[in-house]
Amino acid sequence: MNSVQGLLAASVISIQNSCFIYPACQICFSRLILNSRRFSCLKCGYSGEAKDASYRYRLSLKIADTNDLFDITVFGSCLDPFFGVTAENLQRYVQDFNQLSGGANTELSIRALVQAVEACFIGKRFIFGV
Repeated sequence: MNSVQGLLAASVISIQNSCFIYPACQICFSRLILNSRRFSCLKCGYSGEAKDASYRYRLSLKIADTNDLFDITVFGSCLDPFFGVTAENLQRYVQDFNQLSGGANTELSIRALVQAVEACFIGKRFIFGV
């Protein structure tokens, strides 16, 4: 992990994508390749059963300070307090909701999650470690 080089006080202008959670390698934190039964990490070769995959937050933002615009990505458990649960649990909640609704509301649940994240972050000022 890189250490913080400086702090930046900035406001969130927009959320860059709707993918806030990703299956993450427990060794190197890279995105895992998932199929119905297995996962594997292309970077370090870690593999296992799909049901045992870990999830991690990845929030891509456009932010602005008084002079400039920046594209940044915030990773990991520092986002747990904002979401109220770990990425692992949020993934489980979304998956359970989609299964209970028979998969018919998948797009609806994603849209609702995006709206909630936008309401939480857009227009708010944060201090980012860069």
